[in-house]
Amino acid sequence: MRIGIVGTGHVGGTLAELFEKAGHEVAVANSRGPETLRGLSEQLGPQVHPATAEEAARFGDIVVVSVPVGRYPDLPAGPMAGRTVIDTGNYYPERDGHLPELDDDRTTSSELLQEHLAGARVVKAFNTMRWDHLRDHGRQSSAMQRYGLPVSGDDVGAKRQVFDLIEQVGFEPVDAGSLADGGRRQQPGTEIYLAELTGGELHDRLGAP
Repeated sequence: MRIGIVGTGHVGGTLAELFEKAGHEVAVANSRGPETLRGLSEQLGPQVHPATAEEAARFGDIVVVSVPVGRYPDLPAGPMAGRTVIDTGNYYPERDGHLPELDDDRTTSSELLQEHLAGARVVKAFNTMRWDHLRDHGRQSSAMQRYGLPVSGDDVGAKRQVFDLIEQVGFEPVDAGSLADGGRRQQPGTEIYLAELTGGELHDRLGAP
């Protein structure tokens, strides 16, 4: 599969490494330009190559958005139309600036992203675990107990794609619900954020079907 990643901080860079190891071709982009990513692509291997945000969005069958929530309006909406977009973001007002609709809990950061990327299918995932544990805690043997990662979204097919990716990198996906309901349950300060639960424990905590 071809995967575009926009944002190469701790989470975006870690996912690029995990997806490359799982055999996917990855285009990575940041706000500073492709020339600043040559070292990362050389470090991660020939399956990873630098791109602009627009190029990464067009390249990917799936596109990962791993930028600060406050910068979501800068994302190129057109090239992401028709794609499954994985939102890894978390809202931190001290970093992102105060967004009244989030402060008042009128919506979630993932719903704001979905509104901006109207033609895409946004799925919330990979945001509840520390980046270094995401890098190190995957279990490749299906016989081993795996950590769970919650997945929220409104499109069943898109969620299935993300479930498959999560399983490929050694974690157990757990359906947390819609972008509205599940997205709220994945936010910082909730009972599952940074909790690092096994798949069964996360399933029980969410009351997932």
